[in-house]
Amino acid sequence: MLLTDVKVVSFCHFLQGPAAAQYLADMGADVIKVEPVGGAHERHWSGADVYVEGVSGFYLCANRNKRSIAIDLKSSAGRDVARKLIAEADVVMENFRPGVFARLGFDEAALKDLNPSLIFASASGFGSTGPMAQLPGQDILMQARSGLISATGTPSKGPTPVGAAVVDQHGGALMAMGILGAIIRRMRDGVGTRVEASLINSGIDLQGEALVNYFAGGKTPDVFKREDNLATWFHAAPYGVYPAKDGHIIISLCDAGVLAEAVDSDELRANVEMDRYAERDAYARMLSTATARFNVEELAERFDEHGIWWAPVNYYDDLLDDPQLKHSEVFRQIEVRGRKIHLVNHPNRYDGQVPDLHVLALEIGEHTREILKELAYSGNEIEQLFAENAVAASRPESDTDWKVS
Repeated sequence: MLLTDVKVVSFCHFLQGPAAAQYLADMGADVIKVEPVGGAHERHWSGADVYVEGVSGFYLCANRNKRSIAIDLKSSAGRDVARKLIAEADVVMENFRPGVFARLGFDEAALKDLNPSLIFASASGFGSTGPMAQLPGQDILMQARSGLISATGTPSKGPTPVGAAVVDQHGGALMAMGILGAIIRRMRDGVGTRVEASLINSGIDLQGEALVNYFAGGKTPDVFKREDNLATWFHAAPYGVYPAKDGHIIISLCDAGVLAEAVDSDELRANVEMDRYAERDAYARMLSTATARFNVEELAERFDEHGIWWAPVNYYDDLLDDPQLKHSEVFRQIEVRGRKIHLVNHPNRYDGQVPDLHVLALEIGEHTREILKELAYSGNEIEQLFAENAVAASRPESDTDWKVS
């Protein structure tokens, strides 16, 4: 794989950091997840209270292809184990609140002493400095502070959050991108890099097109006023969602005359010269009336015939049977302790292949003993670490209670 022989030690929790480490692990890096002896936060919480035979759905979404070691970083012996891991790593990742990792004894200077060419990557809510650096960082908070919630909504329906942790996930991708750039620099110049990612910057980066247009165009908040079915404030109609008899469809930018013929609307034919940005609300209302006369299948035939860019509004229940998603192997079915579930696969393909799922640490510290042996601890030393509670493992040796279905 692409990152074979790259060793990553991840002191990450929640979603942004684990997602970044998972991207690297999927690409072949040996990612060692360092957890507290009681387990990472994401093992103990899950959205909608979803647990698969005791394993959190939140944990399963962002921790594939990582080995797990459980270390008490507040103990002297535990910190020694962490130092040995760091000394042999190419990359160290952490997403504690700024200053926490340093207070545990792992500031940038200490890491450089251990490993002069180390890539040290941190993720946080607002960055490591500034007036908000110590504030909590969470996806929906950043959706709000970055303007995403206000721009997604309209004045009539109010601010509207995106229905997924998009800032966290995008933040993980940006952190992984920065690390990959640092890996290339290390290969070329033999030096390490300090990589910093933040959720607030991730939320802003998601809106690059919208923000440039807003500020460059000298816009004011009045520009957000629009029909609720229009997707954004900066696209001309019909860019948005429209009703059908049995569902909803999305219509993208298209030729007004062609669209009028596709939905057989005399009203739209009479308004093909309309300025569809300045008068986007009126145009959207006319189009809504026209599409509501058809069901989705009828609109599909008409739009395909006329070359209109459109899509059905799918629901989650539609995704597993979507022919393109099946072809692209977007989902992977696995068995966790005898129960079949679907995971979302790595988003990219390499030489036409989806990266394999080769390890899934269902237990806290599942690979603790294995990793300690790799660090040249003797059997007696390992048992002493366990006796001191400096490290932990949920079972004596690594085992597998999952498989690809």
